[in-house]
Amino acid sequence: MFNPSQQDVRTFFCETYRKTQAREILTPLETIASDWIVQHPEYENDFADLNAALEADYSVDQGKTNPFLHLSMHLSIAEQISINQPPGITAAFKQLAQRLGSPHEAHHIMMECLGAVIWEAQRNGTPFDGSAYIEAIRSKLN
Repeated sequence: MFNPSQQDVRTFFCETYRKTQAREILTPLETIASDWIVQHPEYENDFADLNAALEADYSVDQGKTNPFLHLSMHLSIAEQISINQPPGITAAFKQLAQRLGSPHEAHHIMMECLGAVIWEAQRNGTPFDGSAYIEAIRSKLN
């Protein structure tokens, strides 16, 4: 299982941003990440300086969204959708995106659902519940 460190994640996004700006060849994963970076121009400054990114504090008391976590969740959800794992995620995403008129906004709703299900599993010391995740997404369709 791939388990990158915080430094690895921040370096990946900063390097992807740099390569995108320089119009260098990207790996397939970097291409997906670059697409999300482009959709979040508000984070450009966070990706522009690797040393600052490695030192940045995005703790809750700082009151700032962690752009590295945010884009990592976009990548995770994109992967889930591409392989339909957990089963039903692709259909739930398509329905939500159609209802909202925006695949990007559907991702943001899914992030909230994913975060809640992960938090619940951690709080209870139980495995991730894919069915609860799908149900949480479907509940946003009403």
